Amino acid sequence: MRPEAAGGKFRCEGTLERELRARGFAAVAGVDEVGRGALFGAVVAGAVILSPDRPVRGLNDSKLLEPERREVLAARIRERAVAWAIAAVDAATIDRINIYQASRVAMRLAVSRLNPAPDFLLIDAVPLDLPLPQRPLIKGDARCHAIAAASIIAKVYRDECMRAWGEIFPEYGLALHKGYATPEHRAAIAKYGLTPLHRLSFEPVRAHCLFPLDYNPQMDLFETVGAA
Repeated sequence: MRPEAAGGKFRCEGTLERELRARGFAAVAGVDEVGRGALFGAVVAGAVILSPDRPVRGLNDSKLLEPERREVLAARIRERAVAWAIAAVDAATIDRINIYQASRVAMRLAVSRLNPAPDFLLIDAVPLDLPLPQRPLIKGDARCHAIAAASIIAKVYRDECMRAWGEIFPEYGLALHKGYATPEHRAAIAKYGLTPLHRLSFEPVRAHCLFPLDYNPQMDLFETVGAA
């Protein structure tokens, strides 16, 4: 696979998938996550087995695509892929096990939901503890069609969730910044406080948390009852 085009930028291609199919792998899945750096909401993972007979043109890192283009490509991926799946891990779990582990959980869940099951994984950077041959690729969503497809469906799904949550928490502007640490989002946190879906282990959210992350109000209640 030619990892870089002229000028040092990665070129998104399907070469690696073709090479793996030529070696006998029939269900090569791309896996990626989105929302890892956000202050609000779940981290979302996508997994996609693309069809060699029904290609999707224009695949690339979801961050490099305009929102309207992502929407179009996501619909084509869902229509033409052999299999696709999405999984999410919520903010409370992120705070409990950390964002790296939560991202890996989301990716494993997405892979487990593929039908048919994959026989090889191409993953954006992060290895997964699954009993499958796999290859993590740095900047994989900018280099590999299958990983790019996974990033696109995950991004479109998470953006839809942010728009829905934005109607419930209109003060925070979630539909615009998708939960990331923009000046507008940080100002809203400072003014309105935190929602139940903010990631308390992330800065600058942590600075506005009224209790330590390991605080358990039920434990205080039990200790008070016991002392009586």
